[in-house]
Amino acid sequence: MQAVPRQSEITTSAHDRVYRGLRTRIMHGQMGPGQPLTLRGIGREFEVSMTPAREAVNRLVAEGALQMSSSGRVSTPELSNDRIEELAALRALLEVELASRALPRAHMALIERLQTINGAIADVVSNRDAVGYIRTNLEFHRTLYLRAQAPAMLAMAETVWLQLGPTMRALYGRLRRTEAPQYHRLIIAALKAGDEPGLRLAVRTDVTQGLKLIAA
Repeated sequence: MQAVPRQSEITTSAHDRVYRGLRTRIMHGQMGPGQPLTLRGIGREFEVSMTPAREAVNRLVAEGALQMSSSGRVSTPELSNDRIEELAALRALLEVELASRALPRAHMALIERLQTINGAIADVVSNRDAVGYIRTNLEFHRTLYLRAQAPAMLAMAETVWLQLGPTMRALYGRLRRTEAPQYHRLIIAALKAGDEPGLRLAVRTDVTQGLKLIAA
């Protein structure tokens, strides 16, 4: 006889589904800075009650992906220039270290995978697909960093990506990209050559250059 799930398990499952759905949307720039959300609207969209919607929002607020005013209004963050510069510095610290740790494990299959993803980035850029660009760009970086075998550090980097998602969407509109990021090719070349200083420089420049423009 199949066990009937308890109400707490159903609520947890619903909360997790809402959390993951909103988290992905925010990280990939499907919401711009300052976009408001309501628990009622989230509940309707995900077909859940107010409780899992509230739990998911509270979790995302704690991670800095959403902000809540004293009156309870929820929205995506509008980051100050100082905050953008801080998060850019965190990206540089974390992602340079992750890339450096990944280098000894950068076999040809990984390099070929990165080349394929970079080709996909070129396609979404040519189609002016902002969300597709942010998603595939993060896939490029995550694919490399997974080889570092440093899950705690990668989780910290993903939290930074999450906080920057709406800002990255605004940045994409400002840059009006017409080609894939040039530093990805330098990252791949450094991996092929086993060039750690070159890899560290290429990653640092890639993850900070655009954010410097928006904070200027």
